[in-house]
Amino acid sequence: MAGNSFGKLFKITTFGESHGVAIGVIIDGCPAGLTIDVDFIQSELDKRKPGQSKITTQRKESDIVQILSGTFEGKSTGTPISLLIPNEDQRSKDYGHNVDVYRPSHADYTYDAKYGIRDHRGGGRSSARETAARVAAGAIAKLILKEKGIEIFAHVTAVGQINAPNFNTNNLTEALAIREENIVRCADPATANQMIDFIDSIRKDGDTVGGKISCIIKNCPVGLGEPVFDKLHADLGKAMLSINAVHGFEYGSGFAGSEMRGSAHNDIFVSGNQPKTLTNFSGGIQGGISNGMDITFVTAFKPVATIMHNQQTINAAGEAAEIKGKGRHDPCVVPRAVIIVEAMAALVVADHLLRQRSNRINY
Repeated sequence: MAGNSFGKLFKITTFGESHGVAIGVIIDGCPAGLTIDVDFIQSELDKRKPGQSKITTQRKESDIVQILSGTFEGKSTGTPISLLIPNEDQRSKDYGHNVDVYRPSHADYTYDAKYGIRDHRGGGRSSARETAARVAAGAIAKLILKEKGIEIFAHVTAVGQINAPNFNTNNLTEALAIREENIVRCADPATANQMIDFIDSIRKDGDTVGGKISCIIKNCPVGLGEPVFDKLHADLGKAMLSINAVHGFEYGSGFAGSEMRGSAHNDIFVSGNQPKTLTNFSGGIQGGISNGMDITFVTAFKPVATIMHNQQTINAAGEAAEIKGKGRHDPCVVPRAVIIVEAMAALVVADHLLRQRSNRINY
């Protein structure tokens, strides 16, 4: 199966299925000499793992990462880093009802049509379980970015029609503390409580709901991004849209910018040692290249496709059938997806940071 790798210089390849023995990732291109903080990698995985709260799936996975290669005495060696995350709580019997039946809005039919075979147990390779491997790789990318003072912060800004107000982006440490104090991972406590109550009511109804995650990248140096086809926002968009259940991506002013006049939308430069702009409708990226301002984007997630209601569908023979959702599923993915968004953003920026080094002799 093609399409399992991401990145050019800092390149990852993930492997494994939802109900297989393990999932994992191979990272190629990590510079030698980077301190590999295993506790940090584990803490990132802990933010994504299932069974965290009443508003997430109750599948129990410790997601303890094992480093198989690429490090020595706590530092990267410049060779491929292999990370393994065993699966511990598979319940394949939960999927016995859909061996030959296609679940609505899942990848069951498309995988079957494409490959002529599919793993019906939890969706196999199409399961969001695969994203744990991305989070592990993203943690190492974050360690690279930390060396350059680059910060990435994401949080839930919408669940259904509940929207969080803007927050002070100048103090990400405080925002992170607030985010991690509530199970929905929203940086506004009052809105977080509303979101939690709403998701819990949706769960009790046997239904699901979508949401949005906003992300900001601070202290990104000027010059990251490769015209014409590997523009920074294009790679960020691909990264976000590759995450399970993502249906939308916008950066800077996004779709709202299409309703503005150029006289209002243009980011006016102000003089200084480092060029800055009065506004940031560009979202920190111009011409596909970072301009030194904060990089901002929003990722929209659809409702989880598995609901605990009877639904009409078809089977592999094309005959009418009925299916009811079983198993353990998130009523809303965004609380656990926050760290996935950060990980994918880190992978993109780390890759472009390394690529920029080859563009200028003195970078």
